[in-house]
Amino acid sequence: MSYSPLEQKLLDNYQRDFPLSTTPFADIAAELGVSETEVLETFGALKARGSVGRIGGIFKPGSVGASTLAAMEVPQDELETVADLVSSFATVNHNYEREHRLNLWFVVAADTQGEVTRTLRTIEEQTGFAVLDLPMLEAFHLDLGFKLKWNGTSSIGN
Repeated sequence: MSYSPLEQKLLDNYQRDFPLSTTPFADIAAELGVSETEVLETFGALKARGSVGRIGGIFKPGSVGASTLAAMEVPQDELETVADLVSSFATVNHNYEREHRLNLWFVVAADTQGEVTRTLRTIEEQTGFAVLDLPMLEAFHLDLGFKLKWNGTSSIGN
């Protein structure tokens, strides 16, 4: 998949240090010398292509709301259907396949623990598969921002 220079900058430069203001997309536009509309449309296109999953803050676990990691054992021939259903919940911020008996993993984040629990139970009811709730016992910081490579070379600069 090829990306325009603007797409490359949006993908590389805003995984971290997303502007914390009432006008973040206008701030990005000013930094990059383009219009706010162009930034919004480009992020929308990246999301539609699957290059961006979500745009939003990440907070220290337990400081805002509630969350959990969950896993399911899903027959391979039903995995895509079940993953699509899991992703349809607003409280699920991502899911992924793992090579393991528990092959579908996802994170649920909500305002309250009750809402997290209701999401897990609803997923069980709608899929017919048990959900293993794996609440965090100890927090670790993982920096999930990665500089991307463009055509075999380092990504464009800031």
